[in-house]
Amino acid sequence: MKQKINLRLLGIAMLAVIVTTLSVTLIYYRAFQRQVRSDLRTEAGVLKATGFFQHEYSPDTDPETLDARLETLFSEVKELRITWIDSDGTVLFDNDNSVAQLENHSDRPEVQEAFRDGEGESDRKSDTMDMNTYYYATLLEDGTVLRVAMEARNIFSMFVSVFPAIILLVAIILVLCVILGRILTKQLLAPIDKLAESMEDTSIIPVYKELIPFVDTIRAQHENILAAAKSRQDFTANVSHELKTPLTAISGYAELIENHMVDQEQETNFAHQIHKHADRLVVLINDIIQLSELDSNQQVAVEEMDLYEAAQSCVELLKVSAAKKNIRIDLMGEPCMIRGNRSMISELIDNLCQNAIRYSNEGARVTVSVWLVHESPILTVSDTGIGIPKDQQERVFERFYRVDKSRSRQTGGTGLGLAIVKHIVELHHAEIKLESEPGKGTTIKVIF
Repeated sequence: MKQKINLRLLGIAMLAVIVTTLSVTLIYYRAFQRQVRSDLRTEAGVLKATGFFQHEYSPDTDPETLDARLETLFSEVKELRITWIDSDGTVLFDNDNSVAQLENHSDRPEVQEAFRDGEGESDRKSDTMDMNTYYYATLLEDGTVLRVAMEARNIFSMFVSVFPAIILLVAIILVLCVILGRILTKQLLAPIDKLAESMEDTSIIPVYKELIPFVDTIRAQHENILAAAKSRQDFTANVSHELKTPLTAISGYAELIENHMVDQEQETNFAHQIHKHADRLVVLINDIIQLSELDSNQQVAVEEMDLYEAAQSCVELLKVSAAKKNIRIDLMGEPCMIRGNRSMISELIDNLCQNAIRYSNEGARVTVSVWLVHESPILTVSDTGIGIPKDQQERVFERFYRVDKSRSRQTGGTGLGLAIVKHIVELHHAEIKLESEPGKGTTIKVIF
């Protein structure tokens, strides 16, 4: 990052120098051109006022004598070229060339403008690459034209002349940019380095307000990572504890049978207990595997399915187990199409129904309903069971959390059923709501 900032500062400085140099050169050259034209106009006015350039000579004036006087007058004018042109374009006088060698000037643009408008000007490139010639012509009272010209450097030659200075200036600016860039970069990044060292300290507010959303996101992600790590740690501890309990029971019963420390009647009972705890282990391991798969499977393969049909299949399968506890389970509702994963939706309904049966006393009633409310399919599982205290309702979806631990173990609950339900709901972007009152029952709604 520091290197990028330094390089960009150098690039900006070089660009600024180049653009400034070109702009100043162009502005100066424009001003220089205006000054040259202004000077030529002034010189032409002065020469015009001398009265030397006129056709009407006095009777005693010899033309050769007049030419000699003009040559004497302008022999010391080195930078200014003066040309006197007759009305037909014939050159009458030129202080830079012999009149006999000069061609007719009637085709010159500045001369044509002078004959037409009273004055004219133009500029043309000289034979050399680095010079331009500027012309100004004015119409005299006798119909002749007086033209003055001057050579001056063009913009290319002016730029070449300042090029060494530009190179020196660029070198100086580059050195300054390197030094200032390091100082500036250090000052800019100092608050960021300090913030990075104390990211966990929420009392430190970023100096740059543009970093506040970024820092908030990083801190939130950091907190989520810590929470996930703690959750994973708690999950591992809970799994170890949950597996240890039935394994300890199985090991103890098996040891008693192995050492013939029980009679035949007790041996049958112990074998039943071993079978019961082994079944609990299988259910627990299956729930752990399923929860792990849900954790890793963020992409859900969905299809169009009938929520009512899925609920009907689950209710039919659970009627036998419900009847053993003298619990009635009913289904109400209407066909409702959703986009979901068929196996996950079936698992969700099965867990909710089994939970309702598990935490209901004999003679209770479990009602499963599927309705379309405001174009939203809603699955509801209600029971008239033992209910959940208000202070525990928010925790029932945590892994291995049980409202009545002894009852859950007796009925084969693993404490993972509602955690699996919550995960499936989240994967389907649905919403789950719980309403419960101790002694009156529980209602859980899943809104798709």
